[in-house]
Amino acid sequence: MPNKHSKRYNSAIKVADLNKEYPLAEAVDVLAKFPKAKFDETVELSFRLGVDATSGEQNVRGTTPLPNGSGKKVRVLVFTDNPKAALDAGADHAGLQDMMAKINEGWLDFDVAIATTEAMKQVRTLARVLGPKGLMPNPKSGTVTDDIAAGIKAVKAGRVEFKMDKTANIGVGVGKRSFTNAQILENVQSVIDAVGKAKPATFKGGQFIKSISVSSSMSPAVRIAATEFSKY
Repeated sequence: MPNKHSKRYNSAIKVADLNKEYPLAEAVDVLAKFPKAKFDETVELSFRLGVDATSGEQNVRGTTPLPNGSGKKVRVLVFTDNPKAALDAGADHAGLQDMMAKINEGWLDFDVAIATTEAMKQVRTLARVLGPKGLMPNPKSGTVTDDIAAGIKAVKAGRVEFKMDKTANIGVGVGKRSFTNAQILENVQSVIDAVGKAKPATFKGGQFIKSISVSSSMSPAVRIAATEFSKY
């Protein structure tokens, strides 16, 4: 039977046993040995959770800063009645009615949207547009705030948001392949801790985090040993 895997995959399995679970530091080392793409790939953590995905009370989401940043330029839009202050604080785009009108016309050239508490009263009307794309400002993720300068600084520095999907899985970027192993390891540990602490109060019994793997945009996944997250 012919081998249908890519050359990149076949090169990867010469480096590591993809059926094995590795301690966290070793998993990051293995990932670094995989063949690199011609672009700076994103490193991603994938979680499988033990929660009831059909229960709204067991939805898992949150944010966490990455100690070494995300390696990604984050374009920030601020919904505010004082656009000059937001732009001076580092926002890429700012405004209210004018920005809302552009979005309703199909413009979405930003990665994170922040809103002041007052502006949010109007921004809620964009929920059907921004919600499905994960761009809706939300108090739980720190993107509805009256300290706009701090909000912009946090997302520009590499704060990431994580949110469980309908199958109780989470995928979150934790850096770039160009990062050192130590930088990736530190970012990964921060995200694991943040997801672990986001365990719903209604979750009782069983293992909250069932499995974690780390991969890059073009690489296979490396499974992380359960001992690294068993306390959750």
